[in-house]
Amino acid sequence: MKLHPLKLIECPRDAMQGLHDFIPTALKAAYINLLLKVGFDTIDFGSFVSPKAIPQLKDTREVLAQLDLSHTQSKLLAIVANLRGAEEAATFPEISYIGFPFSISETFQQRNTNAGITKSLDTVKQLLELCDQQGKTAVVYLSMGFGNPYGDVYNNEIVEHWASALVESGTTILSISDTIGASTPAKIRELLPLLTERFHHTEIGLHLHSTPETRMEKIEAAYHSGCRRFDSALKGYGGCPMAKDDLTGNLATEELIAFLEQQGESLQLNQEKWEEALALSAAVFQT
Repeated sequence: MKLHPLKLIECPRDAMQGLHDFIPTALKAAYINLLLKVGFDTIDFGSFVSPKAIPQLKDTREVLAQLDLSHTQSKLLAIVANLRGAEEAATFPEISYIGFPFSISETFQQRNTNAGITKSLDTVKQLLELCDQQGKTAVVYLSMGFGNPYGDVYNNEIVEHWASALVESGTTILSISDTIGASTPAKIRELLPLLTERFHHTEIGLHLHSTPETRMEKIEAAYHSGCRRFDSALKGYGGCPMAKDDLTGNLATEELIAFLEQQGESLQLNQEKWEEALALSAAVFQT
């Protein structure tokens, strides 16, 4: 099994988006600026979606204007829900990656992007063309990748079918998303090798949502199944507000870091800036 280089994607956008109390723009920017100095491969920092859908992120443009990218190797990723959002994101030279949630649950795709699966595949194709033209890279999230709460049919064959359609369309980074925390270590060990072995030229990552009690076992299963692209958020904050009301959090970055270091991975992270981000998170998330 071919392993891609290890990449850690820190997701303050995902951590913040479901919070009801609006986080001041300057505080958002200060927090992300600290994360930019830690040494993560990518910072998932904001989104270009309707403020009615995600009011917490209505200031993404203003946050971007306050980010200091002069002393960071981290790249910025922004999430979009349609081609209009992608076209706007593509106008910012600071943004390297444009992410799009492609759900294999018809119900969730309609809830999340107001479009069905078939139309959303067309959107992905247009996004890929746009990224090629604008020097960006698309990250496609295969959401509800481990099941859904709506009763929509789910199995490995459906996951593989849509993964194949996305890869054949030109997707080079595919992140399998456990939007509601439905994955188990056994399911991760079953599904991930199936995809990485078939699509070995595609960078396949995991965006797992989880309860605190099951985070570590999922991290371990993912790593030993060949995952080298991990999405996580400091302290496991966040979740998907479009999925259901009670949010299941992200993988906790500090737990992911500890596990990877135990495996002998050289992460080369700035521990001082990481500690500063941990300290500031109490004000950001009011914990």
